[in-house]
Amino acid sequence: MHEQSKEFELTAEEAAALDEIAGALGRFGQERGNLIPILQMVQERLSYLPPRAIELVASHLGMAPCEVYGVATFYNQFRFHPPGRYRIKVCLGTACHVKGGDIILENFERKLGIRDGETTPDREFSIERVACVGCCALAPVTVINETVHGHTAPSKVEGLLLGFQIERERKEREDKKHADGESQDH
Repeated sequence: MHEQSKEFELTAEEAAALDEIAGALGRFGQERGNLIPILQMVQERLSYLPPRAIELVASHLGMAPCEVYGVATFYNQFRFHPPGRYRIKVCLGTACHVKGGDIILENFERKLGIRDGETTPDREFSIERVACVGCCALAPVTVINETVHGHTAPSKVEGLLLGFQIERERKEREDKKHADGESQDH
């Protein structure tokens, strides 16, 4: 079951993309049969379906937003939360499930304070369960962005997340040092 419990503020880029989408809706007729292709176009552009996009699509097709949302939630392809900077996919295919993939997923959910299909409020992390990533010999498997982490033990979850936090802090220090250097030059 998908929820729209946490609404994210649209970024400036997303708001601009939504304006472009509004203009592009004219290419589609107002028949209900265009709903899925329109939702696919919106998600391709924004990577998810924010409430404002659902309202926009509903208005174009003369439908209630709850009808559009109801159809979209029927299909697994649609996301209702923006993807995080770090997209965590936990494999729950047979081999990964047998080797504790569900425990790995629960650990990520607990550490990040979000559930499957959700994104942290700072948009750093999103979690998604996937059926199979095709790396059964490495079970249980977690894929973060495009990097495969095989033999993921529950104890590895905290270390993976800590590595991203350390990297972010290092980058923030570099950015601050760079900004301080520029301000001294002027």
